Parts: sequence; structure tokens; C-alpha cells
Amino acid sequence: VVSQHDPLTENPGVEDLHEVGTIVRVMRIIDARREGKQALVVGLARAAISRTVSLEPTLRVQITPLDEPVEETAQLEAAWRRVVMLAQRIVELREDMPDEWKAFIQGIPSPGILADLIASNIALTHQQKVELLAEANPEARLALVEGHLEKEVTIAETQRSLADEAGGETDPKRRERMLRQRMREIQKEIGEADAGSREVDELREKLDALTLPEEAETLADRELRRLSSLPQHAPDRHLIRTYLDWLLDLPWNTETEDHLDLSEARKILDADHHGLSQVKDRILEFLAVRKLAPDSPAPILCFVGPPGVGKTSLGRSIARCMGRKFTRASLGGVRDEAEIRGHRRTYVGSMPGRILQSIKRAGSRNPVFLLDEIDKVGSDYRGDPSSALLEVLDPEQNQNFSDHYIEAPFDLSRVLFIATANTLSTIPPALLDRMEVIELSGYTEREKLVIAKEFLVPRQLEAHGLSDEQVQVQEAALEKVVVEYTREAGVRNLERNIATLMRKCARRISEDRSAKIEIDPDFVSEALGAPPHLPEVAEAESIPGVAVGLAVTAHGGDILFIEAANNPGGKGIRLRLTGQLGDVMRESAEAALSWVRAHARELGLAEEALAPGEIHLHVPAGAVPKDGPSAGVAMVTALVSLLSGRSARSNVAMTGEISLRGRVLPVGGIKGKLLAASRAGIDTVVIPKRNEKDLEDVPEEVREVLDIHLVDTIEEALALTIGAGSRKTAPAAA
Repeated sequence: VVSQHDPLTENPGVEDLHEVGTIVRVMRIIDARREGKQALVVGLARAAISRTVSLEPTLRVQITPLDEPVEETAQLEAAWRRVVMLAQRIVELREDMPDEWKAFIQGIPSPGILADLIASNIALTHQQKVELLAEANPEARLALVEGHLEKEVTIAETQRSLADEAGGETDPKRRERMLRQRMREIQKEIGEADAGSREVDELREKLDALTLPEEAETLADRELRRLSSLPQHAPDRHLIRTYLDWLLDLPWNTETEDHLDLSEARKILDADHHGLSQVKDRILEFLAVRKLAPDSPAPILCFVGPPGVGKTSLGRSIARCMGRKFTRASLGGVRDEAEIRGHRRTYVGSMPGRILQSIKRAGSRNPVFLLDEIDKVGSDYRGDPSSALLEVLDPEQNQNFSDHYIEAPFDLSRVLFIATANTLSTIPPALLDRMEVIELSGYTEREKLVIAKEFLVPRQLEAHGLSDEQVQVQEAALEKVVVEYTREAGVRNLERNIATLMRKCARRISEDRSAKIEIDPDFVSEALGAPPHLPEVAEAESIPGVAVGLAVTAHGGDILFIEAANNPGGKGIRLRLTGQLGDVMRESAEAALSWVRAHARELGLAEEALAPGEIHLHVPAGAVPKDGPSAGVAMVTALVSLLSGRSARSNVAMTGEISLRGRVLPVGGIKGKLLAASRAGIDTVVIPKRNEKDLEDVPEEVREVLDIHLVDTIEEALALTIGAGSRKTAPAAA
């Protein structure tokens, strides 16, 4: 009887068989219906195939018996005793073996028989058994058996010590963990772990080192069992491995300790940001509350303001103040709920959502988490991401945030969430209700000048490999860049223009290393070209039918012109509106015309001014959509100016909603609008009287340069915007 090299070969040839086999005596033939016939045999001696006799009808070979050497040497006697001692040691260690076996092993008369008997009773691979069968020399056979017995003794000793240690352990999970740890040590010691089992062992060690929540540990243990049962090249193996990597890499219990030194926090905020005093005060108040009541639920701050005013960098500064990790998730353009909650593992390429991805990237369960551009979250047939954010931002729910991929609840209550947005109009009310809004309206020209000098110029010098010894920047040059080359609430375009100046300097210095450059206003004009921004007031001609309004957009405050023209003819007075005006703005225009017609006599309008015809109101630029109620006063001014023939003052800007009773109602965004008026070179601003409280938020330097008038009625506003001394001409007609 010989064994095959590959047991799966159905019709083996001579080359498929091992050379050494066993001469046997057939004791009995058993008819097993499904498996065919089986033979019960007794082995008699070793034999080797010497040659092939025939292949048909059956394979016949000639064999040569392998005789054992009978000479007994000292080496053979020593090997015999070592094997007996090891075998008896195993009997002592294993509880399933009776003590009588020790005497039985001692009484075996032949070393060859001893080696064969022990080999048949220990765990060996097929190849190891073939090697022992092929070895006719008893001494060599004993040496092979001795090596296997040493491994068995190591395993038995480890199992005995493991049983002693785990015997007193009452917690079944800890006992299982201890048992698995010792099993890994055994496999490592005897070198029997393959690549797949090593992978499982590494993950098991990682799991044992962590203290996971019960549900997460149950999931991890279940998936580890699945992984260990799969073949090395099973298609699901890498999916389970990826899932386990995510599950075990999440910071379930890793967190940083807060450092809440308010004086140090003030220094950090001042070093990172110029101005923004009210925002900084609110952040310091928040940190003070965290210091006194660290376990109280933290408010979710939402920084709202135009681009480039420092919303994102404020989040980084808060993380520095608290000594926490900082992470960020950009939500702009997210339209699939799975981007927040993750994809279920049944989908190809599934992975956790952005929330847990960012938490893993931070490596801490209590980071400062910035939800950037939360106002740009969309929705479609795949779900509404803003609804998923409701759970994330609700302190009552986020203790058990469930990601579709991870499936185990993750505690987000320790995370400090901060959101940023350009506008509040696109944020769902339920989501907005969970956040505390802090508005950042923008910087004044003086603040931009300081920011450029203290922050932007040093940063751009370093970014372009320049030093302040090589390049000197005059304050007049920076002022020219701020006034003539930027017209924004933030400082991004300002930094781009400064970067352009530095590139020009870098080129000159790279050509001449000894060059020293001083950036003055002439250098700015040469490098940046003609100024793209002229004061809008210069464009406002003093003609009837034109008024200057104030608006606030996602990019900050801005001024806009209301233009009116009269087209006589037709039946009745008709109103035509252009400039992509929204529904609210259209209704404001209709209310303005109704008020003007109702008060034509008080306004001194001639009857021919209200003759049948079309009144055309246009708000440039026509390609930009506009909406909101705050242009009501400006529309009334434009209409009265048109119909009376008196031009409105071009250096006066106005804002305010109107009612048919002639009241000027309060509007929002006063700070941003006044900043825009200051940037545009406006002298006088008319705002609703009920907005007087908002002037506290306006920087003092802006209040100093603007002549601000508070009005309660439309008549008061018209007295300031048109007045008696305005130039009078015939009403404009198209």
C-alpha cells in the first residue's frame, strides 16, 4: 500500500505515488455502498518500489523490503531514552492519558517499534508521516520523532499553565481572550501558523488590546470567526478584513485632555486672527463654560459669513485653544445621505460615511469637528443628507450615532461640532435650530491693511522663498492693493494679489541674487495692471430715476443701483421689472409703486407724470439673481426721482423694507451693508430706525466715515435721499 502525492488525482500513475509503502495483510473487506469497498489491513513491513511490471489491466510493481539495521549503538540507546522520557512527560501533562501508558512506553522492546507507535499517536501532517515511513534506520526515525515530541511537550506544558491561569477566571470573555493569546503563542513557537491564521491572530491581538463597546466587540468577534473559517483566497476575505480594519481603527476610547487656559486661548485667537472681537469673545465665553462645566452638552457653533473672512481657520484656532485634534468634512455638493451615514456592506465599494471617516482620521473621539459649507448640502432621490445631520448634531441622539457600514453605535457626544456657511437661507430650519449662529460680516479696509501687513505678506514671503531683507513692502503699496484691486468682504483676493507681487519679486531675485526690491504704489500698478475696481459712486450719474441701494449676499455686503424709466402710452400704469428679481423683490416694487401713486399729491407729482404708460424698474447686473425685501426704500426713491424729475443724491445709499402705510421696516445684514457702503465710497447711509441696535456691531472706524441717518417713515427717507436741492429735469422716458 502506497499513498499518492496528491490525493485528488483520480487515476494515479507510478509517478503520482510515493516510492515507499507498507506490506500489509488484508484482514477483512468491507462493502461500503456509497464509498465503495474498504479493506481492513495490518501493516507488516516497509517496502520500496523498485520497478514497474505492468500498467494494464492493473498497475503492478516489483518491491524491495526495507530491512532495519540490527546493530545497537550508544547513540541509538541515547535517542531511545530521550524519546521515552519525552513520551512519558506528555502522559504526565495530558489528563486524557492514563498513567499506565508510562509503563507501557518503557516496556516497548524495539526502538523502531517505539518510533512507529509514537508517530501513529501524535498529530503529524501527511508529508511528515511519509518521511517517517521512508526512513528505515531506527536511530534516524527516533530523531524525527524526538523533534515532533518536543513540540508536543511545549504545547502540553502551555495548555497546562493556561488551564491553571484561566481556571480561576470567572469572566468568560476574559478567559477566552487569555486562551486565544496562549494559543497564538503556541502556534508562533512551533511555527505552524500560515499567512491566513497569522492575519487573524494579528487582528485578534488588536481586538484584545482594545476595550470596545459590547456591540462593537460582538461584531468584531463574529467577523473574526468568519474570517478564520474562510480559505486564504476566498472572495469575501478582503471585504471582511477591510471591515475589521475600519472597526478596530476607530478611536472608541481614545481621547485628548482639554487644556482650557483662557489667557492662552486669547493669545492664540489674537495671533491667528485680527479683529473679530465679538466672535472671539463668544468663543472665550464658550471655553469658560467648558472649563466650569466640562460634562455639559456643548453648543454647536455655526460661523456664517462671506468667503475669506476666517471661518475655517477659527475652527482650527478653537482646536488649538482646547488642545484637541482638528478634523474637517466638506459638505459642499453632498446630495447622498450615504455620504453622511455610510453605505451598507452589501454594496460594492461600501465604506463608512464622512463623519466616521473624519473621526478615524483625527484619531480621537473628542476632536473639534468642522462641518464646512453646511449651507450647500443638497438632496435628491438618494435621500436628504441634512436629515442625517440632524442626528449628528442633536446631543440627545448622537450618543448612539449609527453608521450603515460599521453597524455598531458610535458616541459622538464628546465631539465639538462647528459648522460654517455663507448664508442661512439654504439651511433647513430644523438643522438651523440645532446651531448657534455667529455672524462674520467682513473686514474694513483698515483691518485688511493690518491683516496684509501682519499675516499675508510674511506668509507669502515664506511661500515664495523670499526674506524681508530682499523684499520691502511699503504701507502705501498695500493700501493701493486693498482699495483699488480688491472689493470683497474677506481677504482671499487680497492674498492672491500679494502672491502676484511676490512672484514678480521672486523672478527678479532669481535672475539677480543681490537684488533688493521695494514694493511701492508704482510697482503695484506695473505688476497688477489697471485697477479693476473703481468706486461705484463714480458710476452713479445724478439723473432722475437712479437710486443707490444696499444688499447683503453670500459673498458679503454690496451696493446695487435701482434704475427707473417711464414709457408713456397704452392703458393704465403698468410695472415692468428686469434684472432677475425674485418674488419678494417684485412684491416690494409693486408696494413701492402703489405707495407713490397713493401719495402723488403730497409728493408734488404732476398729473402727466402718472399718465398711462409703462414704468420700467431695472436692477443691474442682469445676470445675477436678486431677492429680498430690503430694496423697498431705494425703489420708492427711484420712482419718486423719476416721476418728479428730481435726481437722487448719488452719494447716499439706503436700505429698508416699506409698508403701504409708509413705514420703513427693519432689515438684516446692517453691518455687511455699511461695510459695503464704506468700501464703495458712500458718504451717507439711510437705514430703518428699528435697526439702531445693529449699529453696535459696526466697527467704530466705519461709523466715523459714514453719516448714518435713522428713519421711521418713507417721507423722512425721501427728504434725505432726494431733498429740495436736487437737480430737477423732465421725467426720464425710454
